[in-house]
Amino acid sequence: MKITYYLEVLSSWCYWAEPAWAELKQRYAGRVDFQWEIAQMPAAAYPGSAAQADWYYRRSGTAMRSPFMLNSGWFEPDIKQYLVPNLVAEAAKDLGVTDDRVRLALARAGVREGQKVGRWEVAVPLAAVAAKLDRKKLLKLAQSPAVAKRVATSSAAFDALQVDQRPTFLLVSPIGDRAVFSGLARVEPIAATLDAMLADVAAYASFAAHFGSSPPPA
Repeated sequence: MKITYYLEVLSSWCYWAEPAWAELKQRYAGRVDFQWEIAQMPAAAYPGSAAQADWYYRRSGTAMRSPFMLNSGWFEPDIKQYLVPNLVAEAAKDLGVTDDRVRLALARAGVREGQKVGRWEVAVPLAAVAAKLDRKKLLKLAQSPAVAKRVATSSAAFDALQVDQRPTFLLVSPIGDRAVFSGLARVEPIAATLDAMLADVAAYASFAAHFGSSPPPA
């Protein structure tokens, strides 16, 4: 059983979804394979101003009953597409950091603290400290064609799902069942679906134990 979390580091809804992601990883540890992939937003999907970002933050924060408001200080009008934090998070995988530490540090610095994580000189040191990485190696990887290609590939895979909301969670079972949750930031519907899919996997295993594998065609 596998779940893939498609995210954008600076997405406010991805930030709000992180507690659900953490709870799912804890609840289904050892039974579900968890991984995250970058789904880079196009330039038009970012706020056009700090005031617009604040409006979105008031809406999402209220919807999630948050006791604090997110911070639009990361916004810079001269940056049209925030590639840097996503590339840095992806590059950390090449240095053995496949967990959530780097991307969470970047997201927290950006949308909670308002740091300018769209800049290499801000994002790379933050990521390096979060995971104890060599800054020069991380920067070189983050600026490499290989990492850019991986981000483009994972973003294309996200687009192929024919959804446009981040976070998106893709659930795939070993018996071929699939479920997609796009734009949801709460744990309950995802957990309920995982339970149902795991129950079906167990049922198939039970049947195989009693009757074996499918006979070959005549």
